[in-house]
Amino acid sequence: METEKPRDIKERTFKFALEIIRLCRWLDDSPGVRKSLGKQLLRSGTSIGANVEEAQAGQSKADFTSKYAIALKEARETVYWLRLLKESGLSNDGSIDTLTQEADDLSRIIGSIIVKTKRGNHNV
Repeated sequence: METEKPRDIKERTFKFALEIIRLCRWLDDSPGVRKSLGKQLLRSGTSIGANVEEAQAGQSKADFTSKYAIALKEARETVYWLRLLKESGLSNDGSIDTLTQEADDLSRIIGSIIVKTKRGNHNV
């Protein structure tokens, strides 16, 4: 992933999804467990940005918060799949650690957005 991370959460989650797609292409070329885990990772890793994007068109504060809550769950799930790939020895790809850190960072940012929104701070 790039050294300079975008500040906009929509752009950052989009770039993260692209990196997940790149990793999953490699996993998809493998038989068995790697391929199966890759499908799970692809689903959760790309869902983060999709839900952030949907939140921007939220019909209410509750809708906005709900979409971000889903994005948070997906980010946490993505961390899980990445850790599982690494710890099981199924992927020696060096990008796993970088992607895991980014998914964790996204979780923290999204969690902060949720808290600020619930408190009524509209400058998220």
